[in-house]
Amino acid sequence: MKSLFSYRATSQLLVAGIFALPLALSAQTASPSQESDWRRANDAVGAFKRGHIDVLKWEQANTSAATAAPGSTMDVAIPTAEAAVRMAWTVHRDLARALARLGPKNEQLIAEGRWTELDPSLQRRVDDADEVLEVAAAGRKAWIEAVAAQQVLKHQRDMLEASQAAYELGQRMVAVGNWSKLQLSPVQLAASNARMNLRRAQQAAAQAQANLVKTMGQKGLQDGFVLPDQLPAIPAQPMTAADLQQRAEAVRNHLPDAESLRNRALSKSATNVYLAAHALAQDSQGDVLKTREFITEETVLHYNGMLKSVWDLLDEVRNQSQATVDGISAQRDFWLAESDLQWVLQGGEPNTFVSLGGAGGDAPTAAAH
Repeated sequence: MKSLFSYRATSQLLVAGIFALPLALSAQTASPSQESDWRRANDAVGAFKRGHIDVLKWEQANTSAATAAPGSTMDVAIPTAEAAVRMAWTVHRDLARALARLGPKNEQLIAEGRWTELDPSLQRRVDDADEVLEVAAAGRKAWIEAVAAQQVLKHQRDMLEASQAAYELGQRMVAVGNWSKLQLSPVQLAASNARMNLRRAQQAAAQAQANLVKTMGQKGLQDGFVLPDQLPAIPAQPMTAADLQQRAEAVRNHLPDAESLRNRALSKSATNVYLAAHALAQDSQGDVLKTREFITEETVLHYNGMLKSVWDLLDEVRNQSQATVDGISAQRDFWLAESDLQWVLQGGEPNTFVSLGGAGGDAPTAAAH
C-alpha cells in the first residue's frame, strides 16, 4: 500500500504550480517582460520529461527540509508507539515492581503491542499487571492521536494554500473583467472554509499534543514532542474473528464470573469495531486513494497539455488532500480500535470505543459500549 506521505507530496506539487497560475492569467495582457517570466517558469517545469509528474518525484525526495519546524521548542522525540508506552511507564514509578515481575520478555511484548502473545493468566499471577497494561494503552493511544492530528494539519495547510491560490486567481479574473463577483463568490467561500478547517486542525493537533504531554508526565516541562511524519501502515490482514474469540475465551477462563460476563460483551463490541475499522482503512487507503492518484496524475498531464482548465486542477488539489485526510482518519481509527481490542483481550474495560463515522481529520468521537 502506498504511503500517505507520497500523496501529500502530490498536493504540495500541485499547490506550488498553482501559485504560478496568476502569472499565466496576467500573461494574456502582460508586458513582454512579464510574459517572459511566465514562459521561463513554464519551461523550467517542461524540462522534465513528464512535466509535473517528474517534479513530484523530486518533491518526494526532498520533503524533509520542507516539513521541518524551525524555531520549535519541541526537542524530545517519540518516534514509535513502543517509545510512547515506555515513557508513559516511567511516569508511574510504582509500576517498577510489577514490570520487574513481568520480566523482560512480557515487558517487550506489551511495549510492542503484541498483547495477544501474553499468557492469559498474567493478570492473575502478577499484582498490578492490569495497571501496567492500562498505562500502556493510554500511552499508545495518546501517541496515535497526536501523530494523526499532526498529519492532518499538514494536509489542511495544503488545502488552504490551494484555496488561497484559487481565490487570488479569481480576484485577478474579476479585475480584468473575465469574471463577475458572483462567479468569484464560491471560490471565496471555499477559501474561507479552508481557513476554518485549518484552524480546527490546528486546535486538534494542539489538543492531541497537550494530551500526549500530560500522559507522558511532562506537563510544564515540555511543550510537545517531535513525532514521526505518519502513522504505521495498517496490516494487510486483520486478526480473524475466530482467533479473537479463542483468545477472549482463554482470558475469560482466568476471570471471576462477574468480570467474565462483562468481558464477553466487551470482546464482541471491540472485535466488531476492530474489523470494521480495518475494512474502512483498507478502502480509504486502497481503492479510494489509488483512484484519486490516477485522477490527479491524469489531471496534471491534461493540464500540461492544455486539455484541462486551471479550475479542474484546483478542484483536484482539494479532492486529493481531502481523500488523504480521510485516509489518515481511518488509519488512526484502526490503530485506536486495535489498542482497545488488545486491552479487552487482557480482561481490560475501556470506557469507550472509537466511533468510525467521523471524517475530515476531526478527533475520534468516543462511542459508549
